[in-house]
Amino acid sequence: MLYKYKRVAVKIGSNVLTRKDGTLDITRMSAITDQVALLHKAGVQVILISSGAVASGRSELKVKHKLDQVSQRQLFSAVGQAKLINRYYELFRDHGIACGQVLTTKENFGTRRHYLNQKNCMDIMLEENVIPIVNENDTISVTELMFTDNDELSGLIATMMQSEALIILSNINGIYTGNPSDPSSEVIREIDSNRIDISSYIQTGKSSFGRGGMVTKYNIARKVADEGIEVIIANGKTDDILPLVLHKNSTQVCTRFLPSQKVVSSVKKWIAHSDGFAKGEIHINQRAVDVLNGDKAISILPVGVIDVKGVFESDDIVKIIGPDNSQIGVGKIAVDNNKARELMGRKGEKPFVHYDYLYLY
Repeated sequence: MLYKYKRVAVKIGSNVLTRKDGTLDITRMSAITDQVALLHKAGVQVILISSGAVASGRSELKVKHKLDQVSQRQLFSAVGQAKLINRYYELFRDHGIACGQVLTTKENFGTRRHYLNQKNCMDIMLEENVIPIVNENDTISVTELMFTDNDELSGLIATMMQSEALIILSNINGIYTGNPSDPSSEVIREIDSNRIDISSYIQTGKSSFGRGGMVTKYNIARKVADEGIEVIIANGKTDDILPLVLHKNSTQVCTRFLPSQKVVSSVKKWIAHSDGFAKGEIHINQRAVDVLNGDKAISILPVGVIDVKGVFESDDIVKIIGPDNSQIGVGKIAVDNNKARELMGRKGEKPFVHYDYLYLY
């Protein structure tokens, strides 16, 4: 097999799929579809997370009166998503490959049942050689329920589908040591879990038609790599970029986040990406933090809890906060907020958050 992995998730950014005027770049879409088809026929399962619906809809409509930001997004995505998926359908059909649309919202990742329902849908699609094309359902997502951007969604999908790699296609070659337009800047080729924080290198600007930027890509990539999935940030406008970065002997210029070797269960992977759905906070003392940072698998016991914030039920997701008010993890709690307040600080009680449902950063 020419390629390094058998299952990959590929996120295509808005700046890859759209021209400067916001219209769909059909030539680039066709090129990327050709690459995905090549991988597909070589036995690589590909899950696409595709931006471009809002930008595509914006180029189709001339709105005569002013709309608020959410209404604009709903309108443009409703029109643009139909255009986008129809184009993908036609392009993949030319290769004799079926594709299917998967629209999701942040809420659908908030409970284990909905999470597994989505996974089951895409598992069946892959088993039947159908390429899933995933996007946020912007027609019903409102501000507080939206993903940060499709980078966040791609991290969730890659983890959920147990992908071996996540490729994030942007309009630059990767993460640079400075401004990408500066000739003295170089692409950082590899980032491992032991490397110092390089966020100071990253430009804070956002893409023209998307919501995200390189800071988001970096944060998502680090989290996904820590869960054992290689993350590659590469230039989606480079010819044949997907086969080039996935080849076993690849020398393509890009940024690779090397995967952690630690084993993370599927439940913990779900919990790791669930801090956005947290209903409350469990504050623990320094002794509890020290114990959690030890070599043994430890649950969070009431005796180490010094404060409880928020309103939550049993089995809800809560943030784990250290004595310096920094978040050190996230977990599924076994009691509601009233019971947690009643039991906090007590010895000999059952765990608030069992180790099997605890993810530490």
